[in-house]
Amino acid sequence: MDFLKIFSSPKPVIAMIHVQALPGAPKSGTTPEQIIEQALKEAKIYKKCGVHSIMIENMHDRPYRKNSAGPEIVSMMSVIGREVKQATGLPCGIQILAGANKEALAAAYCAGLDFIRAEGFVFGHLADEGYIDSCAADLLRYRKSIGAGGISILTDIKKKHSSHAISSDVDIAETAKAAEFFLSDGLILTGRATGEKADVEEIKMVKTKSNIPVLAGSGINRGNLAEYFPFLDGFIVGSHFKKAGNWENEPDDIRIKKFMSYYKILCEGKL
Repeated sequence: MDFLKIFSSPKPVIAMIHVQALPGAPKSGTTPEQIIEQALKEAKIYKKCGVHSIMIENMHDRPYRKNSAGPEIVSMMSVIGREVKQATGLPCGIQILAGANKEALAAAYCAGLDFIRAEGFVFGHLADEGYIDSCAADLLRYRKSIGAGGISILTDIKKKHSSHAISSDVDIAETAKAAEFFLSDGLILTGRATGEKADVEEIKMVKTKSNIPVLAGSGINRGNLAEYFPFLDGFIVGSHFKKAGNWENEPDDIRIKKFMSYYKILCEGKL
């Protein structure tokens, strides 16, 4: 799927909805109806504040299962995704932790969403959930088999919360080239953990070595946006859009509006 066909902006701002803990998760304590209601509340805030896209993620389901999600998780994420998409009309994506990429693709297809964020696309790595193997071959064949070719697969490389010692002799540019060769629709670079920014020099390196979109997947905020703006094709923003900059909190419309106003200034080249 062509990246530019999904988004109205050439450098889209993708806002995160970290849905409340889903049924069966250790921290779950709300009904499906309440979870959906909260997600819709957040989606409408983002829509009102002018973001270009929304992505949902089950980040409150910690600790995460590795490469698996139960039917209750997939069902809820699909329902939430469809409700958010219909309520906002924005391009919407989904990630299901940890590494449940086939499940995310199935949920996205059934919900009419536009993209997924996939972990472990190329090169295995050690995450806090355990060893995550590469999945490109199986995932793309699965997309083909269910007729979900219209859904983009945006892929993390050298992913946060992970050790990459076993691939330390493969730099991030070579990793990006491998992901592109294996038909990734876009690359996501992050810092070492949630809320930590990616290395701008690594971003520059990846941009010179790849021909597909490159997005920041963590650490973008109003204070550093100008530094990253020339080198990126999109911005996934989670923590900075939340109250007190904490991903666990609800979105803060003042923070979002200030960010989007500054984003527009950068787009117009007025700085």
